[in-house]
Amino acid sequence: MADYNLQSTIPVLERSLAVFRPHHQELRQRLIKVCLSIVCCTVVAYIFAEQIAKIFITPLFDASPLVYRLVYTNLPEAFLAYIKLALLVGVIASLPIVLYQIWVFISPGLKKNEKKLAVVIVFFAGILFAFGGAFAFFAVLPKMLTYFMSYANEGLEPLPKLGKYLTFVARTILTFGLAFQIPFLMVMAGKAGLVQSAHFRRKRFYFYIAIVVLSFLLTAGDFMATGLLAIPLFLLYEVGIFLTFLFVKKRPTT
Repeated sequence: MADYNLQSTIPVLERSLAVFRPHHQELRQRLIKVCLSIVCCTVVAYIFAEQIAKIFITPLFDASPLVYRLVYTNLPEAFLAYIKLALLVGVIASLPIVLYQIWVFISPGLKKNEKKLAVVIVFFAGILFAFGGAFAFFAVLPKMLTYFMSYANEGLEPLPKLGKYLTFVARTILTFGLAFQIPFLMVMAGKAGLVQSAHFRRKRFYFYIAIVVLSFLLTAGDFMATGLLAIPLFLLYEVGIFLTFLFVKKRPTT
């Protein structure tokens, strides 16, 4: 410790930081563009927030003739609900720009085969997310709302709150969009050599239990929503097993 010279260490640190400074500046520029894209898309979405909210509310009105309007009990609730909805739509709409900025930042350091793999990952992840969100909105959400509204009658009037309903719809769409990544993640895990293709078949029972628990947590303990989420996930898991067997080559044992 007596021979330690701080003055000789500082130039080394300065040279090390100088190496990363161009990347740091580029990263900052990319982050600024990402933030600006999200802000711009959110502003545009807020301008059309009422029309977007009507699209989200239509399945609720179709589920029961007793529901023809939503209510809000706090004065700023409608405003905050539209802000959250606009932010959600803005983030989703800006995803192509966000992914492009990430790609431009990392692509110079990737090899040719890694660039191809990254493009495949982004493409199929986006497709599966969009398919999961569409499946939730057009297939699952109407059935869930019809079931929930079946308890309504002339003596029991449903009064859904605007903010909580929009949050419920957004959470359902995001949950299914993320859940539909399961086959893709399974194939990527096999490609990366983390697991063998037969592992998913041998551990099917345990993964099914994990899917049920995950569905229960993602749907906030709603049994109807848990079943509607778990059943497609079971099918997606089996699809993932088939795709893993199809695309992942079996490694020789040594």
